[in-house]
Amino acid sequence: MISSPEIVDLSDVAEDLYRDPYAVLAALRARGPAHFVRLPNGSEVWLIVGYDEALAALGDPTLIKNWLRATGRIGPGAIGANMISSDPPDHTRLRRLVSREFTARRVAALVPRVEAIAVELLDRMDSGAGPHDLIAGFAFPLPVAVISELLGVPFLDRTEFSGLCGRIMASAGDATSTEKDIEEINRYFDGLIERKRADPGEDLLSALIRVTDEDADRLSHAELRATTFLLLVAGHVTSTNLIANGVLALLDHPDQLAALRADWELLPRAVEEILRYDGPQPFSTRRFTTTHWPVGDSGTVIPPGETVMIALAAASHDPARFPRAGDFDIHRTTPGHLAFGHGIHYCLGAPLARVQVSTALRVLLNRFPALSLSCGADRSWRRTLISRGVTDLPVLLR
Repeated sequence: MISSPEIVDLSDVAEDLYRDPYAVLAALRARGPAHFVRLPNGSEVWLIVGYDEALAALGDPTLIKNWLRATGRIGPGAIGANMISSDPPDHTRLRRLVSREFTARRVAALVPRVEAIAVELLDRMDSGAGPHDLIAGFAFPLPVAVISELLGVPFLDRTEFSGLCGRIMASAGDATSTEKDIEEINRYFDGLIERKRADPGEDLLSALIRVTDEDADRLSHAELRATTFLLLVAGHVTSTNLIANGVLALLDHPDQLAALRADWELLPRAVEEILRYDGPQPFSTRRFTTTHWPVGDSGTVIPPGETVMIALAAASHDPARFPRAGDFDIHRTTPGHLAFGHGIHYCLGAPLARVQVSTALRVLLNRFPALSLSCGADRSWRRTLISRGVTDLPVLLR
């Protein structure tokens, strides 16, 4: 067991980590599957960078998610009882209740609206002179509109709701701003939940208010609010970055873009490769060891009471799992990327994210066959480890 591990100070390479985490993480992985690191925000954690070890960590129930149980304090940015920061049996109950209503059928029913919203947004972009910011005009408003319809946000509230979503996305990595934005959107959700109780509809939030299980259990108000917040984040931040990262990957690899245009049957594979190659969440949320945790057969054992993060980006680029891992290849057939996690905390919003990015890419690329990046545009990446995406994406439509 390592009693005083060497600290790898990632704050020294913070800009590289935001801009191109894959190179930084590959260098770490070459030295071993797990390292004790200091993150750019100053916190010290064990970071898992190997694929097999990441898969094991994501699926191990001895690595817990509950901050209060593990540390005796509430974690930063806490939003109440939710699936991400809970363990069984609490997690089991919450996921069961939400899964009863956030179904594949409900997501599939959204497909025509996703396509209609995408067409409407591209109509607006096409009416103005270029270059156009694809994030401001398309990749951001599309998921916001979709999550608004899914949750049943009233039409007259959507401008306010979109502004709240934008501030949460813009303040990622700024703890003070994020806390203020969370407080404001929680106040909005409090009011929306009360309105839905009085006048329910066919939307997901109304369904979550009504849902019960075989024991007549239901979600409390705090659980409803926290669940709604999670759906908001999963429904717009992840999808915004996924759409933008996907467009970037395809435009950076014209041979792959040409292959997709020539055969739209490749679209599902292209989406999975985008998720693997440059997914929207490069690092997992935190877990905590409850016992001595051996990192595979590396000889490293993480002591109990330690904080663990999984570098999803490193795992999905591990050449031991994915041959030519640094290549973007929409014909790739190797399954198992970890962009949406693994195990009991596998992202519940994954089907919705897949629907949105596949629809967005198909509608966008068919509408604008000559779509290209604006010449000379510098890429500015968001300064956060939890969410990967550019702040803007200037493109030429024709």
